[in-house]
Amino acid sequence: MAFAVRAVRCARPFLLALWLLAGAAGAQPARAEARLEVQVKAAYLYKFAGFVDWPAAAFARPDSPLVIGVAGNEELAAQLERLVSGRNVGGHPLTVRRVGRGEALAGLHVLYAGGLDGAALLAHARGLPLLTVGDAAEAPAGMIRFLVVDERLRFEVALGQVAPSGLKISARLLAAALRVTGAS
Repeated sequence: MAFAVRAVRCARPFLLALWLLAGAAGAQPARAEARLEVQVKAAYLYKFAGFVDWPAAAFARPDSPLVIGVAGNEELAAQLERLVSGRNVGGHPLTVRRVGRGEALAGLHVLYAGGLDGAALLAHARGLPLLTVGDAAEAPAGMIRFLVVDERLRFEVALGQVAPSGLKISARLLAAALRVTGAS
């Protein structure tokens, strides 16, 4: 009998933790999915930078930072900062800048435009040497648009929007895209 009581006492913290985890998982599966989506978007934004060639004038010096701007998604900006810390692309250290309403886009190389100001920011970016990324719900969605297909985050590329920017997107990135369109 003493063994059974001791076993139950020892198992209580484990069972309590299991019960709490099960409750949290059942109560917030959408939150966990949203967090995973943010992590994948951050990884994509970091990787996109390695598959784009910017005009020489886009950088003040050969070792100038490559700046990824994030508008409308604080959680994504924070995740991206953690991801790119200490990393570089093509000899350019990576930095993240939060972009707010009405801020100039000068100095940015990649812009994720989410939230309410996304469409306005993307319109201001047209013609700049700036890779623009948006979400499927936005119009216009930028050069690259995130889509959720079969519960997986994918992306498509609008080459018509890339052309005026002077950017060159690698064929490897285009091959990884769900779709490549020519329309702007």
